[in-house]
Amino acid sequence: MSSPKSKAFSKKDSGGSGRIADNRRARFDYHVEKKFEAGIVLQGSEVKSCREGKVQLVDAYATIERGELFLMKAHIAEYKQGGPFFNHEPTRKRKLLAHRREISQLRTALEQDGYTLVPLRIYFSKGLAKVELGLARGKNKGDKRQSLKDRDEKRSVDKAMRRDRGS
Repeated sequence: MSSPKSKAFSKKDSGGSGRIADNRRARFDYHVEKKFEAGIVLQGSEVKSCREGKVQLVDAYATIERGELFLMKAHIAEYKQGGPFFNHEPTRKRKLLAHRREISQLRTALEQDGYTLVPLRIYFSKGLAKVELGLARGKNKGDKRQSLKDRDEKRSVDKAMRRDRGS
């Protein structure tokens, strides 16, 4: 028999691998060529807001300054119970943790014309906040129309397949 104490510290409750936020707009606006994982340096109230899922990545991007990686314009809402003195600024610049080798690879890739670093998703892995960054090149209007067309075709094919299976 398991005791109530051991049940309270199960793997599910310890913040295992919970998805916090997805940046679906980035996949529509950019061709993502490579993906990288980095840790995020967060304050206590930011962690609590992330656990509640109050994160938006719509206009966010990552940049390299003085050999360090930073996440810009990511909106993490203020923690409701934090009060006026113990809260954080919602869109502050957040440091990202990555190996020096990865940062130098990213720097050389960003020096090429048209590349940018966009956050694709934020999630918890083993209790630590992580961000998945995509090295991406912007799409033009024709590419966006093509991806909308492809998505609609895929949806209609899936719908027809489900209809045929139901018969």
